[in-house]
Amino acid sequence: MRRLVQILLLTSLLLTGVGTLAAADLSRKQRTALEEVQNQYGSTIRWGSAEDALGYLDPEYRKAHPLTDLQLRRYEQIRVSSYRERSTAALPDGTVERRVEIGVINVNTQAERTVVVKELWRWDPQVKRWWQAGGLPDLWQGQ
Repeated sequence: MRRLVQILLLTSLLLTGVGTLAAADLSRKQRTALEEVQNQYGSTIRWGSAEDALGYLDPEYRKAHPLTDLQLRRYEQIRVSSYRERSTAALPDGTVERRVEIGVINVNTQAERTVVVKELWRWDPQVKRWWQAGGLPDLWQGQ
């Protein structure tokens, strides 16, 4: 019974996010592309590496904020145990903001904590794809 409630709650949250995007004046193709790239990005954060996730970042952002080797090595010190969407909202400037809850485990101490991060997604009409325009998630907030 508990599992059924969880599934119903997750379904309602996903439908709320889709409804928000539908009202944002995005075409069906753009909404589908956004959902696909967000799923891929989430899987990359959860199971891949920081280097893999760099491919989803907006090229303009990457150019303005290049990651150092030290920053990349910090990502090697953690493992992501969960990645859950909490909300999605279309912003007036055409970007989409998504809040995600990420479970993080420190490889050395095995201590787990939860971090809520904000992702910004920007549509690039020239290449017809969505870019994550807010950088890699800050998994060390305040540490």
